Amino acid sequence: MNAPIRKIAPYIFYGQTTSMCGTCMALVPAKIIIEDTHVYYLKRCRTHGVEKTLVSTDAAYYKLCHDYLKPGDRPLSPQTRTELGCPYDCGLCPDHEQHSCLALIDVNEACNLTCPVCFADSSTQKTAHRPLAEIERMMDALVASEGEPDLLQISGGEPTIHPQILDIIAAAKRRPIRHIMLNTNGIRIAQEPEFVSQLKSFKPGFEVYLQFDSLRASVHRNLRGADLTRIRRQALEALERESISTTLVVVVKQGQNDDELGEIINFALQWKCVRGITFQPIQDAGRNEGFNPATDRFVLSDIRRKIIEAGTPFGASDIIPLPCNPESIAIGYALRSGNKIAPITSFFPKDMLVEALPNAITFEKYPDLHRQILNFFSLSTAECNNPEKLDALLCCLPQIPVPEGMGYENIFRIAIVEFMDQHNFCIGRVKRSCIHFVTPNGQIIPFETYNMFYRDAAARKRMAVSRGMA
Repeated sequence: MNAPIRKIAPYIFYGQTTSMCGTCMALVPAKIIIEDTHVYYLKRCRTHGVEKTLVSTDAAYYKLCHDYLKPGDRPLSPQTRTELGCPYDCGLCPDHEQHSCLALIDVNEACNLTCPVCFADSSTQKTAHRPLAEIERMMDALVASEGEPDLLQISGGEPTIHPQILDIIAAAKRRPIRHIMLNTNGIRIAQEPEFVSQLKSFKPGFEVYLQFDSLRASVHRNLRGADLTRIRRQALEALERESISTTLVVVVKQGQNDDELGEIINFALQWKCVRGITFQPIQDAGRNEGFNPATDRFVLSDIRRKIIEAGTPFGASDIIPLPCNPESIAIGYALRSGNKIAPITSFFPKDMLVEALPNAITFEKYPDLHRQILNFFSLSTAECNNPEKLDALLCCLPQIPVPEGMGYENIFRIAIVEFMDQHNFCIGRVKRSCIHFVTPNGQIIPFETYNMFYRDAAARKRMAVSRGMA
């Protein structure tokens, strides 16, 4: 008698997590499965049935992420109690695993654009500006949680149109915050030279986080509702004149600008003021015209592959998982001399990056890194005369001693930051989130859960529905 033939699963069962139903946002169990080179969450809601969500298009890189996990660096003290469990006790609660590497404060809802893509759903129809006193209380809540916060990003809306934006930045400078970023679409910077001159007074420790999605007018119209190519160039010219450190932030949408990521990197290197680029794939949050999460999802691994295949100096070993939240953030660092760069991330041994202590390395222990730095700068001393030393590449990386005269202008970085939505939500990833919003009542909330459950009345209603069905 022939034995029955057992069926072979069409995938590899890699693990399990807790995700959300993409419809009702109730917490649901999710299988982590690998099909060929792709990783998916396979989940089932009792009300809305089965859902399959793309997580990664590079299973090997997804597996590598777990090798980069390091012990969490927690806030000084929690702000809320853990009662209902993640993500319903944000504050931060004692169950959260990471402090605020990057904190955001929204100073307004008002904006001078109505972008078809906007996680905050800002528009020209909204006019509210947060009072300065309230913003300062939010800053104080961040300092209480962090002691000396690594990075505060002043955001909105469009923060540059806040009538007291200069006072807001000055208030941040009076506090023990190591680095301050102004998140902007660049319109005011492009049009008001006096404003840019005033921003210069906040150096050092100040940077502009400039929206820069594309070099093509058609992409700007699709993502921002207007051709901003001239505005963006004028903004860069103004920042270059005043030597204000700038990071370009590129929202990546499949079929729009995913084919020009290498070109944007090469363009960025033409500007001395640009310190790096942050690439963000679109998430299903806020206003997302023309985006279908089932068919249009473009993930971190897609962006990483596009950059590597574009012929930039960054290879596969130069773009690695960030240890504090490796599945959500990838980083690559290079030394810079003019418009030439030499990637150095591959010289950082993995065991050094994930060690909890000590949080510093020596050139003696890693001679290849030492040699790379000294060789690269041996013929470029004219560009290495900034007395302000570079103390660390990023708060999440160990502090690295640098040669005499090497400053922030000699580092070029790329980051890929993937924010989750209800479709690819993972309880482990949100517990490791290190990018947080500060609320008016002093809560500190992970970026993803803030947009889903805390941002406004509609989000709080989603929270109530989710809690009732979980």
